[in-house]
Amino acid sequence: MHYKVVVVDDSPFMRKIISDLIERDSSFQVVGTAVNGWEALMKVSELKPDIVTMDVEMPEMNGLEALNAIMMDNPIPVIMLSGVNEEGMRETIIALESGAFDFIRKPSASITNDIIQVGELLLEKMKVAMQAKERRAAWQAKELIRSEGIKKQISILSNPIREFNKPLSEIINTVKGHKKHEALSKKIEQTPKVISSPIVSNNKPPLDKDLNQTKRTKTIKEMMPLVMGNPPSKISSGIESDTSSFQHLVAIGCSTGGPRALKELLERIPGELPAPVVIVQHMPPKFTKSLAQRLNSFSSLEVVEGEQGMVLYKGYAYIAPGGFHMKIVRASAGHYEISLTEEGTRNGHRPSVDTMFDSLLPFNTLTRHVVLLTGMGSDGAKGMKTLYDSGVTDTYAESEETCVVYGMPRSAVELNCVRHILPLLDIPNMLVRMMK
Repeated sequence: MHYKVVVVDDSPFMRKIISDLIERDSSFQVVGTAVNGWEALMKVSELKPDIVTMDVEMPEMNGLEALNAIMMDNPIPVIMLSGVNEEGMRETIIALESGAFDFIRKPSASITNDIIQVGELLLEKMKVAMQAKERRAAWQAKELIRSEGIKKQISILSNPIREFNKPLSEIINTVKGHKKHEALSKKIEQTPKVISSPIVSNNKPPLDKDLNQTKRTKTIKEMMPLVMGNPPSKISSGIESDTSSFQHLVAIGCSTGGPRALKELLERIPGELPAPVVIVQHMPPKFTKSLAQRLNSFSSLEVVEGEQGMVLYKGYAYIAPGGFHMKIVRASAGHYEISLTEEGTRNGHRPSVDTMFDSLLPFNTLTRHVVLLTGMGSDGAKGMKTLYDSGVTDTYAESEETCVVYGMPRSAVELNCVRHILPLLDIPNMLVRMMK
């Protein structure tokens, strides 16, 4: 089976390189190319490709504008190709928020090894995109069958007169069959029964109300990084008197689909969260700074890229910088701070979620809340399992229904170390409740 691909780039040379790299794999066939966003929209409409590679910066209509049009009309996986200039990185982060499946940096046309490496990475992401698309279609088909069964069951129970021609035994067997199906579905989706306390409480106020009460305007001072123990500006504002003292810590890991998931999650967490949030998002160097700046514009938390020696404060979120592992350590003065290392990759990544999770093991006096969001592979699952086995019970995995790629969360679920399996938008509410 061939997956049809449309390649979009304003450079004839780059269109040729990308097309040749793609067709090294017999699973993919480049059925068309386009020189700008307008032409891309026409080719997508005409050729009905399975996937599109999209340059970010192009004349007439850029990649971001074309992506938005594709997502509105007939969403298909789009992989962005980005330059490493500031504008290209910023546009790439916005594209990921807008529905792009993933991105790669453009290869250097003069370095053969770089072209080969980028080609291998591109093919890997395209294969994952197709697998995710097919898995999503299968999940939706299963859910449709389930929902239709529920509707039929309700119809039978609420309109028995319509069924009077059927024997009573047949009606009862139909209802029993749907109930068995429901029970099986629930059993599959249930979290491990290690914890007996209830996971969800219905008597708490909705998070939107909390957000309205705590949302505040950020000042320039509040967005300055906190390095080597400098006190946060929140102290001077009178909002918090001791933000380096906390009993809770939130750790989040994500990969493919992560920037969009992080936006949805962080903008729903109140700025007065009594915990710092540390985050590993698989991303190359330089892009993580643009990601932190972008997320900071949406979140009531102060979102910054982590730096060596940066002290952790509650109400702040720290993004691991691309190219470095981020660990949390306790300083001799008693506060917690960031340690960056350039050790070898782990699970093929630097930063690695497992590395960050493992660094939290010694902190038994902290209540640690550990989260795995959408992402391919299994990075973070073993680290979550280790924490869980050591006594950390507030663990979260994003459920399949909202994941772009149900890889990292599924790996953790299979290790039986997840207490809460939740759709993305339910996770922030639960995190807040667990800290009350």
